[in-house]
Amino acid sequence: MKNNVAAADRLIAHRGYPRRYPENTLPGIEAAIRAGARYIEVDVQLSADGVAVLFHDWNLQRLCGRPGALHEYDWAALKKFHIGNVGISKLETLVALLAQSPQVTAFIELKRISLSAFGESRMVTQVMKILQPALSQCVIISYSLAALEKVRELGEQPIAVVADDWRELQQSPAQALRPEYLFCDIQTLPAQGALAIPGSRLAVYECTDAKQAGAVLARGVDLVETFAIVEMMRALQDHQALKGAIES
Repeated sequence: MKNNVAAADRLIAHRGYPRRYPENTLPGIEAAIRAGARYIEVDVQLSADGVAVLFHDWNLQRLCGRPGALHEYDWAALKKFHIGNVGISKLETLVALLAQSPQVTAFIELKRISLSAFGESRMVTQVMKILQPALSQCVIISYSLAALEKVRELGEQPIAVVADDWRELQQSPAQALRPEYLFCDIQTLPAQGALAIPGSRLAVYECTDAKQAGAVLARGVDLVETFAIVEMMRALQDHQALKGAIES
């Protein structure tokens, strides 16, 4: 049990539990939390009429088989679309779930396509308003430094800078925001050496290999995002147990 708790504390359920459920949907997020996930990550966009929903892609084709981008449809149309066999989820439904799961921290990613369509001020204000009942459990994350600057202007809400490359996180624009967290692609990490960045917790994506996760965690990474949260918790627990047995 001790190792299982440790594994859960080092993993982020990336878009819920896509290995078994449609991504960014309440059933997948609920399954991850039931399994013991302490961290979840979701993507947020706005509909044409300003409703905040959980959705990742720049367009609807891959997930919903529909033409165009999400922000081109109002909520009345979007609520009829499905990701797999599950309807698109509103952000406010996640807030209700977080209220029932006080042990969970949610990373809320503001997607660039929506920021471009609506502007940083409108999107940040809308999302923060919806998150208000659960703000103490949320970290606002984005590739957009301008959006994160808007979050900083509104108060002390924790933020995370997301970058495709590890090297971007060490540059002054990202560091100037003094983010509590930093996210980057695990494939861009240097092959050797410590990985900690002073002042921020480091998270990496996307990983479903427990051996790889264990290796980067040992080098200073704080959190690993995974689409297979349940399998990774079990595998990382087994990896830690084996490592402990060998070392002893």
